[in-house]
Amino acid sequence: MSSEVSLVIAGSAGLAAGAVLTAMVSHARRRKQVALVRRAERRARSAERLAELGSMTSGLAHEIKNPLSTIGLNIQLLAEALAELQGNDEERGRLERRVGTLQREIERLRDILTDFLDFAGEKKLAPAPTDLNAMIDELADFFHPQAERQRVRIFVTPASQRVEALVDGPLIKQAVLNLLLNALQAMGDAERPGTREIYMRTELGEDDGHPVARLRVADTGPGMDEATTQRIFTPYFTTKSGGTGLGLPTSRRIVEEHGGRIEVHSELGRGTEFTLVLPVPETPE
Repeated sequence: MSSEVSLVIAGSAGLAAGAVLTAMVSHARRRKQVALVRRAERRARSAERLAELGSMTSGLAHEIKNPLSTIGLNIQLLAEALAELQGNDEERGRLERRVGTLQREIERLRDILTDFLDFAGEKKLAPAPTDLNAMIDELADFFHPQAERQRVRIFVTPASQRVEALVDGPLIKQAVLNLLLNALQAMGDAERPGTREIYMRTELGEDDGHPVARLRVADTGPGMDEATTQRIFTPYFTTKSGGTGLGLPTSRRIVEEHGGRIEVHSELGRGTEFTLVLPVPETPE
């Protein structure tokens, strides 16, 4: 009899403990769900604020660009008037130098605003199968005169087979052009000793078992140490005099918005190589 009673008590206690445990688990789950919802709300509010900030800064940049163009035009007219001015040559030369300084600084401001708008502006992608072999040939032809002025040679090695990527062609061209400009700037002025070369090549491959297209841009510049390599995609970080620090971040943003990525390998004294890893069109089964 006592054994039966003890079993009944034990059974009741078990049910009660189970009910308490279930309530505790349910409460913990609700608290976790509430925390997740609140976290999502905070992220959404943060994203909205960032979107608003991006819109405001982009609008502000446009507003600055308009009066800057007016100032630039008037300084150009002033420079032309000074060139025709008769009188003290020494005084005129001094004024012309000052006007020249103003023109250079206005041009730099224009570059900063243009790079900022490229970086901050919304990118509307129109992906289509794009021949990367043809792209690097076109970029080499386009970039050749600028490279030649700095005594830099460009070598293009397209893959033996057609290399297509599913990308917005003009935007990827912009990303690669930024890499070419970076390579040219890295090699400095034309008097710098040593080999001065830029290489572009394409290839097909795999990434985590998925087919991808790769486009590589390499230079024989001075290279970078590990600390610098880690920071090159940070907006406004630059090691170059007069650089805006937005070219490489813009390139990375463009590539990542395509679902790809940019890899970088650099060695001091040997140069730097950037690799764009890009999606390819789906092949029909």
